[in-house]
Amino acid sequence: MQDTATQNPITIVILLAIAVAFLWLHFTNGSGRLRLGLAALLVVASIVLLLPTFRPALPDWLNPLDTLPKIQLGLDLQGGTHLLLEVELDEAVKAALRRHGDDIKREMQNNKLGVPTITTTDNDALRIQLPNPDEREAFMDLMAKAAPDLTFTPADNGGGVVYTAAFKDPVLIQTRALAMDQALETIRNRIDQLGVRETTVEREGDNDILVQLPGIQDPEQAKELIGKTAVLEFKLIDDKHSLSDAETNGAPPGDELLDGQPQPGGAPRYLVESPVLMTGDVVVDAEVRPGAQGLGPYVLVTLNSTGARIFGEITAANVGRRLAIILDNTVYSDPVIKEPIPGGDVQITGNFTFDEAHQLAIVLRSGALPAPVKIIEERTVGPSLGRDSIRQGELSFVVGAVAVLGFMAIYYSGAGLLADFGLALNILLLLCVMAAMQATLTLPGIAGIVLTLGMSVDANVLVNERMREELRAGKSAREAVRTAYERAWSAIRDSNISTFVAGLILFQFGTGPVKGFAVTLCVGVLTGVFSCFVVTRAWYDWKIGMRKLTAVSV
Repeated sequence: MQDTATQNPITIVILLAIAVAFLWLHFTNGSGRLRLGLAALLVVASIVLLLPTFRPALPDWLNPLDTLPKIQLGLDLQGGTHLLLEVELDEAVKAALRRHGDDIKREMQNNKLGVPTITTTDNDALRIQLPNPDEREAFMDLMAKAAPDLTFTPADNGGGVVYTAAFKDPVLIQTRALAMDQALETIRNRIDQLGVRETTVEREGDNDILVQLPGIQDPEQAKELIGKTAVLEFKLIDDKHSLSDAETNGAPPGDELLDGQPQPGGAPRYLVESPVLMTGDVVVDAEVRPGAQGLGPYVLVTLNSTGARIFGEITAANVGRRLAIILDNTVYSDPVIKEPIPGGDVQITGNFTFDEAHQLAIVLRSGALPAPVKIIEERTVGPSLGRDSIRQGELSFVVGAVAVLGFMAIYYSGAGLLADFGLALNILLLLCVMAAMQATLTLPGIAGIVLTLGMSVDANVLVNERMREELRAGKSAREAVRTAYERAWSAIRDSNISTFVAGLILFQFGTGPVKGFAVTLCVGVLTGVFSCFVVTRAWYDWKIGMRKLTAVSV
């Protein structure tokens, strides 16, 4: 999913161009009049660029503005779904052990040894029973080369030849860590394909994943998509034994009974051979294709080169037999292999609606989860709560802003009004930069904006108080302005640098709400210094250049 800011960087380009021109004129003592013109241009540009965010009724000729990036609202402001998932890592370990068990059987067969009976135990281990007691030494020599990740221990089985095999400690830790990383990446890929912006998918603790979906009020679709293990397997239908006998007496050795997709008359059942011929890790892509007239859509699965080769060999060796295509232990289709299929394209058909086929394609594209996930916490934030939060946040900001602006205008007179312009521009630039970054605005973010307003006031108070001191000392208005800005700079610089560094630390190590606060704080520090020391200074420089600065109202 591409980022809108990457597709349309016009907001960032305009802001940077004006700011760079402003700074260049400032540090080269350029024309004060030109700097005031740039300040007016900056205000107009910021207002225009923020129009899509506040969504007023725009005339048709302004419709292109809708393509500009907007400020995104967090879960606490626009509502949405909050899920905490637990990844069952023990199941991932068991699955890895089963794969090792299949490898052991294959190695034993390739080395002309008896194929052992292998089962998993409840304590994350394999139980391996050798058919021939005379092959103990050959078995252990082979395992030292073929399964170095496992430790083998003889088990007491009343004289039988049985071993238990478990992962070595470093391998067990690595297996669990890799399973967690894969689960996190797979869930993130699936969420991205939902088309929801500004989602949160992050790890919490050893085996939990936090998912936040702003704007999603019905979490069922997301839960179904996230929870699918998506283990895709290809197996052969057993056509030598009777399905009815298997349903009555149980599946014969080497077979298993699986359900098909639910039908109006009930889900069909299939007698399937247990050996897995191919798994979904060879899938490159999956997309929905329309079916023939009167039939529903199907999913076209594209395999990589290895999968295409294996699939070609499977179909060549089993012409005339039915191939079961199984997802999460459900048979989706069982086509008859009419001829070898070397191309690597597999069709999964079923009684799909378009949405069902689309969901299936997503989980196949994003890959299989290494272990099942369980929802241990679920919350849905309604849009009404979000609207209440926005109103309360707006009220707190408006009350704080009016109080500050009124105090500055009354206490510092003309200089206070100029400071008020700088404060208003600071907030305008802050919102515009957040829109350009497509940052997420949360309740803590609103608190960061209010704090930014307070810090900007602090900078203007330092400058204005320094002006008063210089004027009381008998200096001219021109000299008082120059000295006030120069001497206040060091104190304001140090306080803003320390605040900016603190914001960076909060962003780096904090979680979602803390990061929202940190973003507005860091951006506000930069825009505050710019508006106070660069923009408001331009007014005084213009009056000095026009020889009109004979007194300062402060």
